[in-house]
Amino acid sequence: MKRVYLDNASTTPIAPEIIEMMTEMMKTTYANPSSVHSFGRESKIVVENARKTIANLLNTSPGSIFFTSGGTEADNMAIKCGINDNNIRHAITSKISHLAVLLPLEDLAAAGKIKLSYINIDENGEISLAHLKELLKDNDRTFVSIMHANNEIGTIQDIKQIGDICRHYNAIFHSDTVQTIAHFPFNMQELNIDFITASAHKFHGPKGVGFIYVSEDMQIKPFLRGGGQERNMRAGTENVYGISAMAMAMEMAYKNLEKEVVFIKGLKQYMIDQLQSAIKDVQFYGKCKDLDNSLYTLLSCSFPETDMAEMLLFNLDIMGIACSSGSACSSGSDIGSHVLLGIAPDSKRPGVRFSFSKYNTKDEIDYVIEKLKCLFN
Repeated sequence: MKRVYLDNASTTPIAPEIIEMMTEMMKTTYANPSSVHSFGRESKIVVENARKTIANLLNTSPGSIFFTSGGTEADNMAIKCGINDNNIRHAITSKISHLAVLLPLEDLAAAGKIKLSYINIDENGEISLAHLKELLKDNDRTFVSIMHANNEIGTIQDIKQIGDICRHYNAIFHSDTVQTIAHFPFNMQELNIDFITASAHKFHGPKGVGFIYVSEDMQIKPFLRGGGQERNMRAGTENVYGISAMAMAMEMAYKNLEKEVVFIKGLKQYMIDQLQSAIKDVQFYGKCKDLDNSLYTLLSCSFPETDMAEMLLFNLDIMGIACSSGSACSSGSDIGSHVLLGIAPDSKRPGVRFSFSKYNTKDEIDYVIEKLKCLFN
């Protein structure tokens, strides 16, 4: 049976070159980077070279990059340290933020440490900048967390404009950039952002490693306590192979970004055209059809209600097709997508997220279209 992987927003396959590099490194560079002997120093050099590579790609200083276990830890670190260590009593986010942002903010609100405000969004999931200004001017110093691109509907927020607004009101600005690091260019010298976050497995690196950017203007205490790793900011023995692989994956992504964006946009447009031709009343969430103003790697579809609707993902899986309904971080849960609920609360149509990478092909999309025809025609 043919197998097609269109769930790259959940995780991407590791690039073969990175698998080869990690395999060799595991054989030779296995020492603890905190050890003072030559073996340890070799590992330390690998970690610091990776930090410099990532910093250069973001046009920032190596001192602003701290390695984590992934995006969830990085988001939690930004939120909890940013709020607690700066005596923040008010926070703003969107109801369609990732749960790695929503839940820690809701925990802080439930504990009485902050007042939590939700910014207005429209049917496309775009935030209201006017409402953001209202919320900021009517409260004390505020922590703002707005994700760059939504992982379920692909809506992109203008983090440059949001950052400028936050700076005007002396607010702390955190953006969950897990879906966009290594997929869009970043110049941290031009952005008023205090925290951004990344996870290597979203851009063909390994799972279990990510990073947080912390602005040099932001003072926070360690999130994890223990040893003095990461300049006393993140305890725990560094994942040397993962860190090196993440830097390599990020470097590869930005080196080939223009070419790969054109290719993936072509795949996405092709699937949009084929879906509209093959299935009556197929719809798309947010601005997914707008290739230049949505996350180009993601297509969030709304299919007609049928007897097969509740079993759609199950049937696609049986046919060898991997995709998602809402966030994969909630897979196995019987709770519907909080994102789709936030923008289309009354809809009973099945929603499916297809997401692409440089390893997908038009032949794979043709296969998916043929199987969808069987389910809806």
